[in-house]
Amino acid sequence: MVNDRLTCEDIIQNTFIKLFENLKNIRNKESVQYWLFSTARNEIYTYYRHKKIRLDQFGADDSDSIEFESVDNVEIDYENKEIRELIQTNLDTMAVEQREVFLLKEYGGLSYKEIAEVMKIDEELVKSRLFKVRQRLIKKLSKILTG
Repeated sequence: MVNDRLTCEDIIQNTFIKLFENLKNIRNKESVQYWLFSTARNEIYTYYRHKKIRLDQFGADDSDSIEFESVDNVEIDYENKEIRELIQTNLDTMAVEQREVFLLKEYGGLSYKEIAEVMKIDEELVKSRLFKVRQRLIKKLSKILTG
């Protein structure tokens, strides 16, 4: 959500510091995952408010080196990296609410109910947003991959 590896690491570090500072105040230990997602989300919003930075609609490249398992897999690895970049680029053009639902579901592995609790929205709205994001991604990526 911040498109910067170092900023992301700082936010994660701040989130876990807050977790350890507030661990005794968390009544339901099973809700730690929700607490982490909510706190990380709030840290991201605080970052943007503090820096007065607008979301980068085009995304900054986070250039990591590509590690290949074997020479035979080079093409497959490259295609997978390209698809991940296409997905990220398309996600960056979507509204924050849609992108957040997608990231929590696909990368965070949360259920619809958990996402609804974290985002403080109705579960049906979560399903609707996720459906719309997936449809937009399918439409855009199918044009690129088949064309």
